[in-house]
Amino acid sequence: MHVTKNFLRDTWRLAKPYWFSEDKLRGRLLLAVILSMSLGLVYLNVLFNKWNNAFYDSLQNHDWKAFTHQLLVFGVLACIYIAVAVYQLYLQQMLQIRWRRWLTDALMDRWLADRTYYVMQMRGGETDNPDQRIADDIDSFVSQTLSLTLGFLESAITLVSFVGILWNLSGALSFTLAGVGVTVPGYMVWTALIYALVGSYLTMRVGRPLIRLNFDQQRYEADFRFSLVRFRENVEGVALYGGEKDESGIFKGRFDKVVSNWWAIMKRQKRLSWLTNGYAQAAVIFPILAAAPRYFSGAMQLGGLMQTASAFGQVQGSLSWFVDAYSELASWRATVDRLTSFSHAMDEVREAQNGHGLTRGTAEDDVLSLRELALALPDGGPMVEPVGLTLRKGESLLISGPSGTGKSTLLRAIAGLWPYGTGVILLPAGGRTLFLPQKPYLPMGNLRAVLSYPTPAGGFDDDTLKKALTDCGLERLTGHLDDESYWAQMLSPGEQQRLAFARMLLQKPDWLFLDEATSALDEDGEARLYGLLRERLPQAAVVSVGHRSSLLPFHGQRITLKTAKLQGAA
Repeated sequence: MHVTKNFLRDTWRLAKPYWFSEDKLRGRLLLAVILSMSLGLVYLNVLFNKWNNAFYDSLQNHDWKAFTHQLLVFGVLACIYIAVAVYQLYLQQMLQIRWRRWLTDALMDRWLADRTYYVMQMRGGETDNPDQRIADDIDSFVSQTLSLTLGFLESAITLVSFVGILWNLSGALSFTLAGVGVTVPGYMVWTALIYALVGSYLTMRVGRPLIRLNFDQQRYEADFRFSLVRFRENVEGVALYGGEKDESGIFKGRFDKVVSNWWAIMKRQKRLSWLTNGYAQAAVIFPILAAAPRYFSGAMQLGGLMQTASAFGQVQGSLSWFVDAYSELASWRATVDRLTSFSHAMDEVREAQNGHGLTRGTAEDDVLSLRELALALPDGGPMVEPVGLTLRKGESLLISGPSGTGKSTLLRAIAGLWPYGTGVILLPAGGRTLFLPQKPYLPMGNLRAVLSYPTPAGGFDDDTLKKALTDCGLERLTGHLDDESYWAQMLSPGEQQRLAFARMLLQKPDWLFLDEATSALDEDGEARLYGLLRERLPQAAVVSVGHRSSLLPFHGQRITLKTAKLQGAA
């Protein structure tokens, strides 16, 4: 009971925001219309149930006129039913896509805000494959929530509508038990209830493991897909290392988990299918057998028998909703668990970012100021000895030190990507900031969009783009602005770094941070780009991370980082 309560609470926590959002009026109106159509379908089923009595009585009585009349009635009812069912599905799909779009935007905004995606990736944990949770799990959650909720409500309405009909049709069952006469009024209702309770209990016992199996299946599928995507993004490195055998082992290992878990689902689903199919087939003949004594005693005609069987089917089907929907319920539960854990992980990241001693703020003057900044590891261990500095526009600083001393991490802290540590970071009050990592990010698209990033394509005219490429030694690319390609593989590491400098010339930042941004270039190429930087952006403040002594002439200041010592270390 406690687990079910938590599950329903988590489900409502995921679903509630949309129904109180800016789209709530349209969503609620669509839901109201869909529910009204469900009521209409139930009412039509009641009319079909009454039609059964009249139609089969006309057959038994050989009444041709009544028979043809009932065929006409059926035709009218069937046309109305088809029209309502079609538009109910259409409107349900309309509500589904509106809800999915809103929920996708909401979760994506939370994931991207304050670099939450970066910290989650860095921390690892149970938040595997956020792409699948946003792309696939939200779709499954919305469609399953609507389908199951509407199915449950329709079953409840059907039960209320038909239980009175079945009670009146079934009459009373009288028998003798241990010499005592017993009369059970509306015995067909009690029979349907017992039948459904037994089926629901057995289904729950047999199908419960499917919840965890479905959760694991989604995770294993996503892990396998991610490994293929990662391979595609690093094909050159794999080819140079000759790592095909190892990659094949990784692929097969992850796919083996997919197959193994799928076999477990198959076996469990087979057991459940034996039960549900047997239950459904027995339900076809069971009501006729139960009502047969009254029919053969002459208490009811053929029409009454068929109407009773139909009403029993409606009541039993409503009570058996849990049996019929269990597989989808298991999948729904797994989807809710994955989205809930994803949401909780984002909340934890936000709390963790707010809970560390590192303080960020804005300087009163247009300067960058670090005060007693001591970076730490995520587990709290010391990383970098305290750093203090002040940098103004037009000044330049080179950060050096042995590998592993936290040079790149210092830039991450300035950028707001690293929350661990103590001290104060005061950022400039104004001006545009640009970070150039060692490996530039090249999005998918044409070269114009790649070069303009993060400014949308079209933000710069072609002449300006071509001049930036030429100035940075990429003349050969000036005629390919409209070409779409996987540029991260088409360009060498050195060319990618040149392209990043071309971006810098376009963006004209006031504060520029370069994390070994020329490491793939020779010293002549490096000198050309830094000379271009100082020539074109003389008022920009420049902070560089690098190892080469050739960078010293381009920087007015230099600090050398040292690894912090553990407390108690000699």
